[in-house]
Amino acid sequence: MTTTAITPTAAARIRPRRAPDGEVHVGYLATPIGRLLVAATPAGLVRVGFETEAPESVLAELRAGIGRRIVDDGTLVDAPRAELEAYFAGTLGEFTMPLDLSGTSGFRRAVLDEMFRIPYGTTISYAELARRAGNGRAARAAGHACATNPIPIVVPCHRVIGSDGGLHGYGGGLHVKQGLLRLEGVIVA
Repeated sequence: MTTTAITPTAAARIRPRRAPDGEVHVGYLATPIGRLLVAATPAGLVRVGFETEAPESVLAELRAGIGRRIVDDGTLVDAPRAELEAYFAGTLGEFTMPLDLSGTSGFRRAVLDEMFRIPYGTTISYAELARRAGNGRAARAAGHACATNPIPIVVPCHRVIGSDGGLHGYGGGLHVKQGLLRLEGVIVA
């Protein structure tokens, strides 16, 4: 597998502002870790929901937070689904789709930006993530940003682990975090 390091141009794909008009396109993708809900706005991928999350709750969250019309299986989710399929097939190490993280700000946004830069097949601690985001004493806040990450897998919160090397909490369940790290070759067996 060929992987490419995240570059500043890749980080620039995270859009600071959502397009003023448009819809939220929603589709689903069957993966080895379960069915994912994939949602995108004209500005980019805005949400990935795990199978453990009730789709109705994710859709209500999108309506409340974005206030747009939901389009089932709209064309805006085609590219994100294709990249996620390639990731799960083991042929994609860097996501190139634009991301819409306009609903985040402050330290949480800095944490998500830094998380996006964690290379495929590597892990860092919550403390290191907090340091990279500008506040080395805010490991707990970095952990909260991971827990509320709207775009897991693509913004790879699964690559963040405890300072002791242990896996701690994950929105999709620890078995999903383990599966993603196994896919990336971090965990063997």
